[in-house]
Amino acid sequence: MDAGSVEHLKGRKGAFRIALIPPEVLGALNDGLLETVNLNEFMALELPRLARSVAGHIGLDAQSERLADTIAMLSAFKPMQRHGHIARALYDLTALHGERDAVAHRLATHASDVARCWAAQWVTLSGLPLPAQLEAVRRFAADSHFGVREIAWMAVRDAVIESLDEAFALLQPWVLDADPNIRRFASELTRPRGVWCAQIDALKTEPWRALPLIEPLRADPSRYVQNSVANWLNDASKSQGEWVDKLCARWVAESDTAETRYIAKRAMRTLS
Repeated sequence: MDAGSVEHLKGRKGAFRIALIPPEVLGALNDGLLETVNLNEFMALELPRLARSVAGHIGLDAQSERLADTIAMLSAFKPMQRHGHIARALYDLTALHGERDAVAHRLATHASDVARCWAAQWVTLSGLPLPAQLEAVRRFAADSHFGVREIAWMAVRDAVIESLDEAFALLQPWVLDADPNIRRFASELTRPRGVWCAQIDALKTEPWRALPLIEPLRADPSRYVQNSVANWLNDASKSQGEWVDKLCARWVAESDTAETRYIAKRAMRTLS
């Protein structure tokens, strides 16, 4: 099976149970030729096979001892942790490769969304300063696949927490970007509580520090961005309810649009 032979599979809706995923689809997913379209497909992946397939595609030794050792221990980790270990193994192998940049580019542009998630996780491993990390993660923040976009903000979350004020300054242009995925990234990245990630205690205590980021999004035309901003404020309302109440009232008074009203109503759902 090759990339050209899976074109007819790309428009599928995705099975609503893992057991109903057609063998042809599962095979193409595990060979790294297709993107997943739902959580069932993601959970059904045979990671050892996919890791070896992707390694071969990007020019690494799929049978290397480093990758084999990682694959052998995957079952000892929780499902999402397994991806981090594979990303690390591929990162280490690439560090020894004579054409590191070319290998990295092939992973970052791979047909498999999971492979691109591994590439996004390389940003965490890079040890780069925050400005360089944000620059490196931007392509993944704008990715066409929802799963890659989620990994993108998680990849730099810890670095942002360590340099919060610097992050606010660096992300200022992101909330004004023409791409709603980029605007949403800035909001989702800095949510005080968030999901499956470290909490930002400073923003649970003083959410107003992030106003320069969320204020420009108060009437955003994208529902994807609106939901993120509303979730941001709902997070904050759990520790600073009075502030969120007053902010939403001000926003609606100053920007009486359907978009702002939607954000405010959704932001107030815990307080209500």
